[in-house]
Amino acid sequence: MKCWIPGLCLVLLLACTGCVAEEEPISISPPSDDDLVSPSGEGEYAAMVMTSLQLYMEDAVGYAMIAGQDEALAVFGDPEGEFTYGAKYVYAYDDDCILLAHPYEPQSVGLDRSGWTDSRGLPVIRLGRDVAAAGGGFITYLYLRPSEGGIDEAAYATYEPKLGYVLPAGEGWWIGSGIALADLSPDEGYPGVVGDMISLVEDGAAYALSEGDEAALAEISDLGGRFVNANGHYLYAYQYDGTLIGHPYLPNLIGSNLYDREDGYGMRNIEALATTAKEGGGFVVFIWPNPDAGNREELKIGYVLPVNDEWWLGSGVYLSEVTGEYTPL
Repeated sequence: MKCWIPGLCLVLLLACTGCVAEEEPISISPPSDDDLVSPSGEGEYAAMVMTSLQLYMEDAVGYAMIAGQDEALAVFGDPEGEFTYGAKYVYAYDDDCILLAHPYEPQSVGLDRSGWTDSRGLPVIRLGRDVAAAGGGFITYLYLRPSEGGIDEAAYATYEPKLGYVLPAGEGWWIGSGIALADLSPDEGYPGVVGDMISLVEDGAAYALSEGDEAALAEISDLGGRFVNANGHYLYAYQYDGTLIGHPYLPNLIGSNLYDREDGYGMRNIEALATTAKEGGGFVVFIWPNPDAGNREELKIGYVLPVNDEWWLGSGVYLSEVTGEYTPL
């Protein structure tokens, strides 16, 4: 086992699972703090994996500070280097979003990636830079696991939710790494809070198909209905043109078209969600006001499914529900 710092050995044991060779803020009445699911609620395994990711990144920063930027970048960019373990690796950027090192994308080193987005339009590199500049922390996004042939970023069908961690590494540059969100669970499937949200969406789609559109939309918009659960998760429903047609916390906006809504990074959230649903459903990571934090903008992991050719539904989990801490944007 490659290990240059004691903390890194713990990281490798715990976190190498799955390794391979509108214009106005939207206000929603939040659940109470007691309703939020913390990492302990996800299970000790998830908490250990998240801790190991953070330790891994801190070890990488420590290495960079001792070895210097040039040597660190050479190691981070080496598929056989000290910090590369299959799907576990470190990438590096400067503050202008120029890629400095990546063990599986050497062809992109030196390129300006400030305009790069994940498969659903999230500007991951700019987000990572800004979080690192603020001191670092967790981020989330869609990306793919490396295969024996490396990483093919055009293979959008293989993108999945990842939990990332970024830190400043020195003057003018920063580093990041990530693990598949599914790897936070020791078993198949996603960690509890995310699995709970997915089940809610699947239940809503099944209910709509069995009970009809009118009954389903009434139930989705009912604060006391079956689709507002104890963890504070709820369903929302839209037509594919972005018209809101069901929401338990935003009754005054039902009938409004939000298709053109953009967040502070220019991502069109509702368009991304609607497009994903129209293509069969799946995950979208986006930025949305968190009512439990004074409507502060926060990363959110959304999951959507089509109901029929007229409308779709979805739900979401804030990143803080997974990690137990906020990542200010």
